[in-house]
Amino acid sequence: MIRRPQGQGPMAGGFGRGGFGRGGFGMAPPAQKTKDVRKTARRLLLRLRPEWPRISAVALLSSTGVALTVVGPKILGNATNLIFAGVLGKALPAGLSKQQAIALLRAQGRGQIADLISGANVIPGQGIDFTQLEHVLALAALVYVLGALLSWLSAYVMAGVAQRTVYRMRQDVEAKLARLPLQYFDRNPHGDLLSRTTNDIDNITTTLQQGLSQLLTFGLTIIGVLALMIWISPLLALVSLVTIPLSIVVTMLVARRSQSQFAAQWARTGDLNAHVEATHTGHTLVQVFGRRQRAIEEFNRQNQLLYEASFKAQFLSGLIMPAIQFLGNLNYVIIAAVGGYRVALGTMSLGDVQAFILYSRQFTMPITQIANQINLLLSGLASSERVFEFLDAPEEDLDRTDPLALPPVAGRVSLERVSFRYEPEKPLIKDLSLQVSPGQTIAIVGPTGAGKTTVVNLLMRFYEIDAGAIRIEDVDTRDLTRDQVRRVFGMVLQDTWLFTGTIADNIGYGRAGASREEIVAAATAAYVDQFVRTLPDGYETVLNEDASNISSGQKQLITIARAFLANPSILILDEATSNVDTRTEVLIQEAMARLRRGRTSFVIAHRLSTIRNADSIVVMDAGRVVEQGSHAELLHRDGFYAGLYQSQFAGDLAAAS
Repeated sequence: MIRRPQGQGPMAGGFGRGGFGRGGFGMAPPAQKTKDVRKTARRLLLRLRPEWPRISAVALLSSTGVALTVVGPKILGNATNLIFAGVLGKALPAGLSKQQAIALLRAQGRGQIADLISGANVIPGQGIDFTQLEHVLALAALVYVLGALLSWLSAYVMAGVAQRTVYRMRQDVEAKLARLPLQYFDRNPHGDLLSRTTNDIDNITTTLQQGLSQLLTFGLTIIGVLALMIWISPLLALVSLVTIPLSIVVTMLVARRSQSQFAAQWARTGDLNAHVEATHTGHTLVQVFGRRQRAIEEFNRQNQLLYEASFKAQFLSGLIMPAIQFLGNLNYVIIAAVGGYRVALGTMSLGDVQAFILYSRQFTMPITQIANQINLLLSGLASSERVFEFLDAPEEDLDRTDPLALPPVAGRVSLERVSFRYEPEKPLIKDLSLQVSPGQTIAIVGPTGAGKTTVVNLLMRFYEIDAGAIRIEDVDTRDLTRDQVRRVFGMVLQDTWLFTGTIADNIGYGRAGASREEIVAAATAAYVDQFVRTLPDGYETVLNEDASNISSGQKQLITIARAFLANPSILILDEATSNVDTRTEVLIQEAMARLRRGRTSFVIAHRLSTIRNADSIVVMDAGRVVEQGSHAELLHRDGFYAGLYQSQFAGDLAAAS
């Protein structure tokens, strides 16, 4: 499984488009079957439209290659006829004509041998013509070599067709990720999303590269072989044709049962990935709360469900090939018996019977292979449907095609009677108004679920408001592009986001093209420089996938340094100092004071002691602003904020005692 980088939030400094909403790891119910096979197959074929010229070339190459391969048994049959005629001719007296030899044999009561000779091109007294046999075998070898070369060339071209098609699909998936609203990531398991965008697309690649080219080759082979079979012997061709409807019936009966299992298989794969991704991300908490055994049990349950779906899909689809092989073998026995009888009667040459037996194998083999490809095709269609469902997911509303120009941002922000709800029937924020002057530090406090983080999501346009307006410098944010809005903000979140790379790279992510001096300056301002210089590789220290080779506080400091480097006009701090010790917190508070100087700042805080110096404290409860003022003013009112502060202060005293 390919894992996503650590953390779920966006990158500090306003980069990245992820939010920090309400999401979790809920399990989506698995699909019970492919909902619309024809529609999915049609959409997949439409994806191949840019490749039609190359597919046409593949069809031409395959047709020529198949034609050469199909002609091969007939040429070998001629070689067998030469050998057979030479053996028979050598046994007959020289100087007689063929008709005289036949009459002599009948007069001697050897009618069956006479019938056998009548069906062969025999010259009495003459043995095998090795010169002609050499030419025939050389021609057969040339035909097979050219056929193999053309088949290889068609497979090479088809591989390029498949890879380019899936390359474009991956581009569409990546572009889709940028257009999805935050709520999509909140409501869908991350592991299942990764499975759709990696495992399922890889499975589609296999289906296109192997399935389509083989189906084309097999189909052309069936047509070519059938034509030559009818030419050689309509009777034996009719016997061979009996296997086709039987093969189709067997394939349809089994495929219908296995189709739903393939859909379940890939849905279960997504569920298992989601569970693994969740427990991997929260590995420490799993250990701390003693849920390791529970996590293992859940993994085993999900793994068992995946095993059952995969076993049923593979077992059912695997029944097709043995069943069709049985029909092919039965057909082979009938052809051998009837063909041998006709050779004995002299109505058919031995070489034609040999060619027909080879053709019968060539005829049943593609049917068998097509049946064997059914599992691949059904699996590919199930994966295609999952990818198409992702591509069809509702997107964010399009930005305005004629956005307004944002004036220089001093930091004036206003929320005017804003209303918002995650669910239509559950209002969250109602009639929220807030005026923020440039350079002010606004602290947003309140109990859990009051709507603090939601306000920040709305400021960043991670979600769209239902009513009211949010303005930056008196410009409605809906009249701007999302990129315009988000470039104004810098963010430092409680959940750190670091990627595998050096410390310098992680800090430099805050601003593209930043010099090493600027990175070091930002690190120094955020008190990162002092601990980085104690590391053996300094700023070139490589953080692993979980950044577990540094402490939680150090990770938070690096994200703060990234925000310093971004130098935003408006700053959002969401419990940015919650993961650092008391001494480091004091240093960070001083650094943040310098960073906030001259900038509008929104600070979401649960520890009220950290926001006493804010210019204004907005107290929220149930989606409404219930109080607003300075720390001293709110304490003097002895209202909601005073109750929160006193309860927290009392809790601190109790903890200290």
